[in-house]
Amino acid sequence: MKLKLFAEEYAVCRLNNDSKIPTWIDTKNFYSITKTEDELSVVCSNNNIPSDVKSEKEWRILKILGPLDFSLIGILSKLSGLLAENKISIFAISTYDTDYILIKEKDIENACEILTCNGYEVE
Repeated sequence: MKLKLFAEEYAVCRLNNDSKIPTWIDTKNFYSITKTEDELSVVCSNNNIPSDVKSEKEWRILKILGPLDFSLIGILSKLSGLLAENKISIFAISTYDTDYILIKEKDIENACEILTCNGYEVE
């Protein structure tokens, strides 16, 4: 299985659930917005995030190259389990076509090495 490592750093931001979608999101790059009854969660480039926005920065993204068929089972589970065994925390995002795994910058080199040693190809 092939994974693509994004060069940019990203942030996970939390806004109030009644917030409007922010205009400061860099829409030229990857971004994800999820609204629940509790929050508006935004994953976006580290750039332009106002200082008053609650955020966790310095994430890198590994994209599972797809598209992945909905009948495939356990892909994200295997990857996250492998990383968890090595004490690497992740933040996962799934889309219609594939999955994205966010890993803290401080852990990304180790994560890529672990995945490569376990048969994954990281571009």
